[in-house]
Amino acid sequence: MFEYTVTHRDGAARAGDLMLPHGTVQTPVFMPVGTQATVKTLAPDEVEAAGGQIVLSNTYHLYLRPGHEVVRDLGGLHRFMNWNRPVLTDSGGFQVFSLGKTNKIREDGVLFQSHIDGSRHLFTPENVMEIERALGADIIMAFDECPPGQAVREVAVEAQERTLRWLERCRTRFEELKQEGGPEQTLFPIAQGSTYHDLRRDAVRRTMDLGPWDGIAIGGLSVGEPKPVMYDVLERLEPELPPNLPRYLMGVGYPDDLLEAIGRGIDMFDCVAPTRNGRNGTAWTEDGQVNVKAARYRLDERPLDTNCDCYTCRHYSRAYIRHLGVAEEVLALRLVSLHNVRFLIRLGERARAAIIEGNYAAWSAVWLERFRAGRARTQGA
Repeated sequence: MFEYTVTHRDGAARAGDLMLPHGTVQTPVFMPVGTQATVKTLAPDEVEAAGGQIVLSNTYHLYLRPGHEVVRDLGGLHRFMNWNRPVLTDSGGFQVFSLGKTNKIREDGVLFQSHIDGSRHLFTPENVMEIERALGADIIMAFDECPPGQAVREVAVEAQERTLRWLERCRTRFEELKQEGGPEQTLFPIAQGSTYHDLRRDAVRRTMDLGPWDGIAIGGLSVGEPKPVMYDVLERLEPELPPNLPRYLMGVGYPDDLLEAIGRGIDMFDCVAPTRNGRNGTAWTEDGQVNVKAARYRLDERPLDTNCDCYTCRHYSRAYIRHLGVAEEVLALRLVSLHNVRFLIRLGERARAAIIEGNYAAWSAVWLERFRAGRARTQGA
């Protein structure tokens, strides 16, 4: 269990198989985000039909509502949300740190205020492990400090050092909980370091010294820095990453970011963008993006993307979806969200096929050129 096998390499890009208690995940893989034990507006069977292999849920949100004990007592996340495939839970670290003015960082943990009712709570490395253990995901994430985008070096160093200290505590508590029985789980560490290359390299080396691990995550990117900066960090960091472990880039999921990161050795991704954009009426296509409420689509009988195989594109026209959107029908949000989720999952599948065929660099360059040219034409259209 928790074995990762890299089956093909094409430059830095990799195709692999990650064996988890609830199934094997083929990488590269995009993980739809089910923040509160649901991928917004979509039923689990729809996510599965769209090719979903693994979904992500959020510790912070599920701790606050309905409570991790409730999820545990109802059989864990898989049974609770009726999803019998792998699940990953993040630690809630990004959420509590994003609360900004309402949190207080201490060495024992983070004191924060609930966005729901204003109540005060403390997350520590130890109780986060207890919460994630109760939720029962296949992969759980260590509790880390996520600095803001392009943080000054002093802040980045402080966050990195605290993340490493907390990682030791996470691992100790995780191992204690495993001795008590319960679900099969693995703990992934998170390497921080902001946009400082030397800090990133140091974080990976010291994180691996605290292992062994079954995977490693890269946090604190796509949090405000320019995209070329993120790509440069990944490119320089790739030689330091363990070649035999899955590499998870947290919170990244725009189409061009996905392909750029795969070309730099990343295997796993998650992002709320597909469903958030869907709820806002923005659909991704190979030729950029489509604002489905635009008047130009009133009589357009084409699908959102003529090259897409999703349920939405196989059954509905832009004209119909535009009508739903203008009429504020909920089905519009569902159809565009379903398309966007399938679009990213399929992009991961196509990237995997290109890696296996040995032509990832050429294929991705052509795809990115078309997508970016189309996005420039259709931005806001």
